[in-house]
Amino acid sequence: GKNSDMSRTYKATGINLKAIPMGEADRLITILTREHGLVRVMAVGARKQNARLGGRSDLFVVNDLLIAKGRSLDKLIQAETLASYPGLGQDLKKLTASQYLAELSLCQAMSEQPQEELFILLNQHLNRLERSPDTLVMAHLTHAVFQLLVLGGVAPQVQQCCVTRRPLTPNFADAHWRIVFSIPAGGVVVTAQAERPTLDLPITATQLALLQHLAQAALPDPNSFIPHLPLDSSKVEGLWRGTEQILRLYAQYHFDRIIRSATLIDACFASPNQAPALPAND
Repeated sequence: GKNSDMSRTYKATGINLKAIPMGEADRLITILTREHGLVRVMAVGARKQNARLGGRSDLFVVNDLLIAKGRSLDKLIQAETLASYPGLGQDLKKLTASQYLAELSLCQAMSEQPQEELFILLNQHLNRLERSPDTLVMAHLTHAVFQLLVLGGVAPQVQQCCVTRRPLTPNFADAHWRIVFSIPAGGVVVTAQAERPTLDLPITATQLALLQHLAQAALPDPNSFIPHLPLDSSKVEGLWRGTEQILRLYAQYHFDRIIRSATLIDACFASPNQAPALPAND
């Protein structure tokens, strides 16, 4: 009966990461919550015009939630919005980048256990993306991807060789210097030759230096640690794009799933005057 349902409610604070239309007017939402990790709830009638839960069930809205446990699916009873990111939906690059981060968060979030740190980190980076100037969207995305991998305990090893464990220093003096980012090995290796071109990627000193700075909390500025600069803005953009592509291949291999939004990233950021994504020489 009705009363037994009410006793099985729980509260949570969460951000909507995925929404799928169900039936005529409902919406199935996947929410990353601080307290219970990933939850999937049915928002009944959310797609009706002027629905009370309508806007609150949109992507990237953060709500205080009251949820009723169900046999197969939990049901959203009420939602009070705490925050949202309207700026993300008004810009295709930002929206696509946010969806990419949502997908990555879905890959690593656990169900039925607190995900406090992931919740905070994702919100922090969505906030940065929303306020980012157009020229830094790719930089913020790449930085956020690395930070999410660090939090998940699966970041690539870029400070030392995966095989020899020796510390790595980018050699800026030699224009032809390369090192291998080996996706199966889990990071950068000195000894291996690039035998599998899709999984062992030769990277430049500049790319290694950027990868080594991505673990810091603030967005790194390549011009502050790469000599012989300043790099012009299209070169910097190309550097960020190349680095994002390496991390994307790494994440997809590691989680064994395709990040669907990432293919849209290529379309969003491709422009005829862009530097090639993986520069042959810096």
